[in-house]
Amino acid sequence: MVFSVKTYGSVKVKEKQRLIEIRLEPQVAIRFKRVFPKIDKTAVGVLQLTLTPETCYELQWFMERFPLQCEGQRKIAALAKQYKEKTSLVERFLTGQQPPLALELAVPAREYQLVAASVYLQTQSLLLADEVGLGKTISAIAALVDPRVRPCVYVTLTHLPRQVQSMIGRFAPHLDTHVIRSGQPYDLTKRGRKGGYPVPDVLIISYSKLTGWAETLAKFAKSVVWDEVQELRRADSNRYRAARILTDAAPFRLGMSATPIYNYGGEIFNVLEAIAPDVLGSWDEFHTEWCSGTRDKSVIRDAAAFGNYMKEAGLMLRRTRVEVKRELPPCYTSPQIVDTDPKAFDEVSDACAALATQLLETGTPNFDKMRAAQDFDWRLRQATGIAKAVYVAEFVKLIVESGEKVVLYGWHHAVYDIWRDCLKDIPTAMYTGHESVSQKEAAKAAFISGEAKVLIMSLRSGAGLDGLQGSCNVIVIGELDWSPGVHEQGIGRVWRDGQANSVNAYYMVSEEGSDPFMVEALDIKEQQIEGIRNPDQVGPIEKLQIDPERIKEMARRYLNRKASDIVDRELPEAARLTPAVKAPSDSSDDSGVSDLAALPAHADVPYTLSLFD
Repeated sequence: MVFSVKTYGSVKVKEKQRLIEIRLEPQVAIRFKRVFPKIDKTAVGVLQLTLTPETCYELQWFMERFPLQCEGQRKIAALAKQYKEKTSLVERFLTGQQPPLALELAVPAREYQLVAASVYLQTQSLLLADEVGLGKTISAIAALVDPRVRPCVYVTLTHLPRQVQSMIGRFAPHLDTHVIRSGQPYDLTKRGRKGGYPVPDVLIISYSKLTGWAETLAKFAKSVVWDEVQELRRADSNRYRAARILTDAAPFRLGMSATPIYNYGGEIFNVLEAIAPDVLGSWDEFHTEWCSGTRDKSVIRDAAAFGNYMKEAGLMLRRTRVEVKRELPPCYTSPQIVDTDPKAFDEVSDACAALATQLLETGTPNFDKMRAAQDFDWRLRQATGIAKAVYVAEFVKLIVESGEKVVLYGWHHAVYDIWRDCLKDIPTAMYTGHESVSQKEAAKAAFISGEAKVLIMSLRSGAGLDGLQGSCNVIVIGELDWSPGVHEQGIGRVWRDGQANSVNAYYMVSEEGSDPFMVEALDIKEQQIEGIRNPDQVGPIEKLQIDPERIKEMARRYLNRKASDIVDRELPEAARLTPAVKAPSDSSDDSGVSDLAALPAHADVPYTLSLFD
């Protein structure tokens, strides 16, 4: 007697569309949505999932409990096996059950660097998010020893191609490298006036030149390395579209960054699409399963859970210094309250008030609101930087006079001008957006040699820069950035392998202007980043209420405060409001924690300071 197996629906694989169609009985569909949270709970009828190895692995498990008629069983089985083998292989490498590949370099790599190279070579796609300064570049160079990944296109920031070429020359001198010089393609088989040479083993190009070269490089690239891969977090840019051309052409893809998330966690989808397309499914699936908010500001609901998921699925490799036993001397971060010059705020008062009003008016068109938000943010942040610039410079002077060198971070060129004027008696070098690559290299050399005592850097111009750690251990963040990853990258230029002393990083914080609002926002974003990268060290973040319209809130509070100031000035002195909180003094207690840390939240200007703890 033959017994038929009851089935609860059907599955159909559509390879060309990279989809799986599922039809289920209603009671089974409810359970299916629990197993696959990427499916909208309100979806009915034919359910769809992106065809990925992970989905097939879980679908195969589900069909053991609820048998389904399956069209495309072999494909599902093959991809499920691929997923199981990949995750098992990564686990064996990380637990030491399988030794790393023998990748010989002129200067031997450390074992944990070889492990990263081995995981990448075996899985062919990886986000390497090791802590700043652990040598992600060396892991990438070690992988280049494998001939399967050559020619390689190594994409990095504008100021780093020569540094990358120098490091390859040191660790793998047998590899032929070439730094792409122009934004337009030229014959890569020529050396000087002679032709007929093979394509170099490693082509090093900046993100800024990628758009003009992507299609040419895609013709022969066997691999691509995305250095500082957070540069690919915006999918609507020409840079990103060019990157996807390379991603689709190259079999091996390595993304590297200690800070792959600069803002809201949803950006990780775009980053991973440039490394391993479709690995998270479609955008709608990813957003349904992991996020809340709009596409522009998608927040990972549980960053710790998502971070664990990426590590366990073999999508991301993230090691801390403690884990690889490469601990540095400590880094002490301290907020410092600084005075401000009210004239700077007076000069932009009317313009900021007008922009804030335009931003908050219900009848303002969306495009005008967007421009008003950008202009309001820029004006208020620049005014804040200018208002505290002299006091920041005086703080830097005190440090230099004590015998230390200082890396001073800012953002606005008007602020740099004030700093340079105040520091005119101190040798100062510039590493900002106005200098050429050769000028930046000269500034770096002057600072390292001691010819310059202060290096003024743009907050977003120094990612990936190496070499400062041997000559400096003091950082001053003179202006804040909205993204905590930028601050971490800046600190990482000094606090990295090779630093022999403890590092002091000072955040210059004003009680006026944009700083109070930015401090509040930075705390939220920091927990987004840390939850994803270090899920075992940071708890869930779902209790945090993230305002998706932070600039509007800043504008609203700015107008309220401005109105209060006007009323306060018009009242007799005896009738004026007494501040609920005294301004903290400039002194610090023996623990080294600024008085700012003890400042309670004000009803209008909340301070959230875990960023500095």
